[in-house]
Amino acid sequence: MNSHSKRKPGPLISEFILDIIPVLKSKYLYIGFLAVIAGSGLNFASQAYLYHYISEGKTLPMLSDLILDNLPFIDVSLIYDIAALIPIVLIIIYVFHKKDYNRFPLILLMVGLFYIVRGIFIVLTPFGNPPMFNGSYPLFQGFANYELGVYPSGHAGNVFLLYLLVKDKVYKWLILTCLIIVIITLFLAHGHYSIDILSGIFFAYAIKSYGDKHLSMFILKTNRNPWLKSSTYASERG
Repeated sequence: MNSHSKRKPGPLISEFILDIIPVLKSKYLYIGFLAVIAGSGLNFASQAYLYHYISEGKTLPMLSDLILDNLPFIDVSLIYDIAALIPIVLIIIYVFHKKDYNRFPLILLMVGLFYIVRGIFIVLTPFGNPPMFNGSYPLFQGFANYELGVYPSGHAGNVFLLYLLVKDKVYKWLILTCLIIVIITLFLAHGHYSIDILSGIFFAYAIKSYGDKHLSMFILKTNRNPWLKSSTYASERG
């Protein structure tokens, strides 16, 4: 028998396996995934509903906006789309880098709940796109068949939610930088009204606060994560 076949996994791999298996076995991980899928599906369905709404000859109101009305239009949609995607990559890196696997189900659930709420409000408050909005950059137009529904902003809200969910200061600063870029470029591209951006941030904060108080079961206890012993973690658990 080849000596390589007898080689046992290294200590780092063994530690990773010991940490990740309880997470993979937890029902809360899959509930979190289902929440993300439901939120994404509801957003697409809401936009499709608005498309059929206007195809019947109905109109979606355009609003006056103190900030947009005084800003020139600059097509920087590519920048806000990329700046909104970077935090998603960062939080995945964060979970593995900081071994914060035990909170991954909660992160998924919070993101899913945000998009479920957004999908509902898109239909409840069906505003038209701001004047001069030119649509997403062609690279990102395939993510949604219809670019309708602006309240609240998914770009600003989701990035702020991810900012709230990470614990490490370096990752927080990186995501906060992305959030600032997203907000500035959304204004310049007239991608959202001011109320969309502010409401996205408020909704994200409310959902995170609700999760802290009522969804602590999504923070798994079976992980040997060093964050479990931190005072930050203890205060979040209450």
